[in-house]
Amino acid sequence: MCCWFVSAVSTQPQHSTTGPFTHLIYKNISVPVYSTLKGKATQISSVPLPDDDSGSEDDSSSLASLHTSTLGPDKKGSTPGSPRAVKRGVSMSSISSESDYAIPPDAYSLDSDCSEPEHKVQRTSSYSCESVGPETLEKTGYLLKMGSQVKAWKRRWFILRNGEILYYKSPSDVIRKPQGQMELNSSCHIARGEGAQTFQLITEKKTFYLAADSPNILEDWIRVLQNVLKVQASGPISMDKEVKPTARGWLTKVKHGHSKLVWCALIGKVFYYYRNQEDKFPLGQLRVREARVEEVDRSCDSDEDYEAGGRGFLSSHFTLVVHPKEQSPTYLLVGTKQEKDTWLYHLTVAAGSSASLRVGTEFEQLIGKLLDVDGVSDSALWKREVLCFSKEGLRYPLTTLPSEALQTEAIKLFKSCQLFINVLVESPSIDYHTSLAQNALQVCLTHPELQNEMYCQLIKQTNCRTPHNYALTQCWQLLSLCVALFLPQHHFLWYLRQYLQRNADPRTEVGKYAVYCQRSVERTLQNGEREAKPSRMEILSILLRNPYHHSLPFSIPVHFMNNTYEVVGFDGSTTVEEFLNTVNQRTGMRKPQISGFALFTDDPSGKDLEHCLQPANKICDVISKWEQALKELHPGKYEGTRTVRLTYKSRLCFRAQAKGETERERLLLAYQVNDEVLQGHFPVSKELALEVAALMAQVEYGDLDRAAMSPVGSPQPKTQQTLLQVLERFYPKRYKQECSVEQLRELGERLATKWSVLRGCTASECVRIYLTVARKWPLFGAKLFNAKPLPPSSLDRTQVWLAVNEDGLSVLDYTMHPLVTYPYQSVITFGGCKEDFMLVVSLIKDQALGKKTVDKLLFAMAKPKILELTLLIASYINYWTSSLPGASNQTQSSTLGAQGDKKLWDIDSRHFPSMTYTTKGPTLL
Repeated sequence: MCCWFVSAVSTQPQHSTTGPFTHLIYKNISVPVYSTLKGKATQISSVPLPDDDSGSEDDSSSLASLHTSTLGPDKKGSTPGSPRAVKRGVSMSSISSESDYAIPPDAYSLDSDCSEPEHKVQRTSSYSCESVGPETLEKTGYLLKMGSQVKAWKRRWFILRNGEILYYKSPSDVIRKPQGQMELNSSCHIARGEGAQTFQLITEKKTFYLAADSPNILEDWIRVLQNVLKVQASGPISMDKEVKPTARGWLTKVKHGHSKLVWCALIGKVFYYYRNQEDKFPLGQLRVREARVEEVDRSCDSDEDYEAGGRGFLSSHFTLVVHPKEQSPTYLLVGTKQEKDTWLYHLTVAAGSSASLRVGTEFEQLIGKLLDVDGVSDSALWKREVLCFSKEGLRYPLTTLPSEALQTEAIKLFKSCQLFINVLVESPSIDYHTSLAQNALQVCLTHPELQNEMYCQLIKQTNCRTPHNYALTQCWQLLSLCVALFLPQHHFLWYLRQYLQRNADPRTEVGKYAVYCQRSVERTLQNGEREAKPSRMEILSILLRNPYHHSLPFSIPVHFMNNTYEVVGFDGSTTVEEFLNTVNQRTGMRKPQISGFALFTDDPSGKDLEHCLQPANKICDVISKWEQALKELHPGKYEGTRTVRLTYKSRLCFRAQAKGETERERLLLAYQVNDEVLQGHFPVSKELALEVAALMAQVEYGDLDRAAMSPVGSPQPKTQQTLLQVLERFYPKRYKQECSVEQLRELGERLATKWSVLRGCTASECVRIYLTVARKWPLFGAKLFNAKPLPPSSLDRTQVWLAVNEDGLSVLDYTMHPLVTYPYQSVITFGGCKEDFMLVVSLIKDQALGKKTVDKLLFAMAKPKILELTLLIASYINYWTSSLPGASNQTQSSTLGAQGDKKLWDIDSRHFPSMTYTTKGPTLL
């Protein structure tokens, strides 16, 4: 038996975090597991879950189970009061959970011993929580909570951490699933209750009524909650969001006599510190703006607060002090000189006092001086030797870097750039320049600390350099590649913008590159930075033509199911969503959220696999990762000869959306259904297959007599050749496998008879007829997957089809007769389990008693198909709640519509999937 344990939450189906083609290297394939909670598919991970449970049926318990963390076998014996328990915020005084129902807060005396357990944890403990203060963002302790079903106060142990609240029956239950969860975000707010010790936490979905044991405890909770909500509203500081910190690393933070090793990140003007790198929400924050930042001279330091926490570190650590206005100072203990210089520089800049202090390199100090004069164009600072081109190579980095290794890498980066710039780009050396650019930019993506350095080096190499020189042009080309991938931070970004503005001039070749870079900077700021180095196609486009002359410097064909294509332009920041909007405008199709169409790529391995692209992916990243996967799978074999193939076709199909179909959508959908018929993924009898083949022949070729004429207009017919082409393209392969030449000729004659009857029918009429018939199959639009049932599945079959559509997951036998259907409401968990696809469903066995049973099903499938199936199910479950505005209203109306349509399908589907009758003509008409 397999147990599954939730460790992370994502409301959207996700691919592997490392990119859409990581799983193509099969040793690294990753298949997500989902749990269906409150109508939404939520991603979970496959970690064993302890069998014990807290046994409570408090509200939100199922959703809250997503945030419990697993303890290993060595931690099962931890007891409240032990170091492990204290680390979770548990103390000896907190193990008395009393009864499930608590006395109202008004019944407590103010002087009674009802203080929270964390107040009794010694402050010198290395595991103690941060002291309650203006910047504290975590808290634990008892509160009273009003039950959602039984209106009575219940005493619960609350843990505020990572921007959310979990609550348990008692501290000893923290190793189990929580009773419930409260998600905090910028839309939440706090309201004080009528009682002296009560308050309300109002979230988007629900209002929680809470009460504290004393007014002091109430004020502490409200203060910390307000801190969290303030941080949530102030900006994107969550570690899993696309935020690039100016500086980051492990530091020992000392304050109020306590030292703590924390992971620190300076984002903008705020210094955040976390328990570890993986935490999504900080322990606290420190606003650096207008603070005093300086290095402590330890020889004369006598600050008792620092000495108490920093004792033992004096001999091996550098010390920085951050002293915000009207607050006590915070000391930071840094391990190396390089780290000290980096933190001192960036903290000083964030505080706004870099101009008055000599911190950073000479290059950085000059940028600070330029910033003070607002980059005046005629300032002599622009022509200072340090900022201008020099024939001499760099001996030291231009920016402050936190380690010797990065300083060495910065010098190597300069040499790579010099090779790219100083060797003339010619046809024989194009791959040489491509490799140099890709390697240099990959180093910057791998080590974000070098991104500022890269820009400073390129600007220095172009500033005041002799014009009309190929080296100057190639340096601007390298800069043009950079701005689409990543941007420098803060004052370096200001410096880049000022420099581009100084050089932008559409009358000169260099000025045109500067104008292009300006456009690209704004696009990168709008859509975010890239994940992958530039592809060969992207580099060649920049090197072979000035991108200024094209608002969309790159282009690629998008293929459709009817063997046509459309060449679509894009830039370095274009997302899949933006790309599809362009495709829709050109082809007359509705938005993908309504039509259900999506963009797919082929597989670099050459296998019959395809990969759906998420809307937030960037087209350039997709192409680059595809190229990289191709190189790893076939080293040197397809260098520059094979490129990614993009296909636009239907992925999700909803009956309620069929009424608004455009003519183009119907045409492409008919060709896609025909492809499924051809591959044996759509149930048609031989007679029906011949009729629909005739329809598709009329769509593709027109009338039979015209299609049979030779291209030059000669009266000599080529009927037999045309009929064989039609059978090859539109007639199921399985029906032709054992046909002799004579049988194929007879089949062609029967096809000609049915085709002739369609004379004069337009393509749109034939498509309408085709789809009308195809939609009579109850599972029209479903995606079929070949699978083999495994124990403990109760299905007694050697091979089945798994069909996924808007109603649920259906199991079909090999003739495509439905065996059982599991609606999404009954699905508990689904996803990859080792080498198999797992499905856990809850079914009502006894309608009279309403008893439910849980069934576990396993199916053997190929891993790539497991991934495709899992993401498709998650997309259907999340479609109405995640993709469309006003989802709740549309969900209700679409459900009613679907129920009405279902009855029609049941009536009209009596001939599916086995149609054995014979006809003389195309009865579909």
